[in-house]
Amino acid sequence: MASAYYFATLSSLLFLIFLSAFPNPSTATARKLAALVQQQPLVLNYHNGKLLKGNVTLNLVWYGNFSPSQRSIIVDFLQSLSTRTTSPPPPSVASWWQTTEYYKGGPSTVVLGKQILDENYSLGKALKTSQIKALASKAPVRDSINVVLTAADVVVDGFCMSQCGTHGSGFVNPKHKKSRFAYAWVGNPVSQCPGQCAWPFHQPIYGPQTPPLVAPNGDVGVDGMVINLATVLAATVTNPFDNGYFQGPASEPLEAVSACPGIFGSGSYPGYPGAVLVDKATGASYNARGVKGRKYLLPSMWDPNTSSCKTLV
Repeated sequence: MASAYYFATLSSLLFLIFLSAFPNPSTATARKLAALVQQQPLVLNYHNGKLLKGNVTLNLVWYGNFSPSQRSIIVDFLQSLSTRTTSPPPPSVASWWQTTEYYKGGPSTVVLGKQILDENYSLGKALKTSQIKALASKAPVRDSINVVLTAADVVVDGFCMSQCGTHGSGFVNPKHKKSRFAYAWVGNPVSQCPGQCAWPFHQPIYGPQTPPLVAPNGDVGVDGMVINLATVLAATVTNPFDNGYFQGPASEPLEAVSACPGIFGSGSYPGYPGAVLVDKATGASYNARGVKGRKYLLPSMWDPNTSSCKTLV
């Protein structure tokens, strides 16, 4: 069963936003209450299943129309995950990904593999979950995570209504049903639901209407995709087959990043992503540096060493 990002975090965010919405006794009091909620002990239990550790190949299936510049934003992000020896100084994408090695089994070293371009929408512009898995199966399925990325004009079941991205698994050989492969999917939300799946680069559709942040790569949809891709990749390596690290029921789990909703920097509260870095030249907000001078905004991740949500800044 696939694990959906957004739906699981939405219930958590709604309660925190509920606290922040009351004018009395004061906004400060509401923020204190929200802080109390966030400070409760957070534990993701390990359910004794396989994690994706060691060298992990990421194969990409680009479905629909992505410009070369959009593809390069995402590829550069992925190549930034495991370039610790050559990566820029912290806070970096590599230092963010390093938290995944504190889960049982050691590091997950990401290597970019095959890229498939499906620019002719071979399955149409409205996809079901089963078709996402079929697209993922087009790439090599052994010792890999196959990531399907859908363009802004592609409608996917549940997209915007219950999820911004998801991950799941399939059988390497459906006839024998012995070994499984992991896959993930993220869609470009810029025209369908930027308020849900590209926040904080777009005003949310509910809650406090604070000004949106400036996207670090100048593309609200793709910079939003990076946040959601980071979320599902962290979940995939730490809970690939629904028996790794998570809290709650396996069908609707809180995972490595979805357990820490809406947190990008210190001092965050509902409607405010926290204190992040700002590029003096462009005004863009970020909290992680990547290869080729790239900058990204990455979500908080649960740290097993401290049993808390860890931010880069």
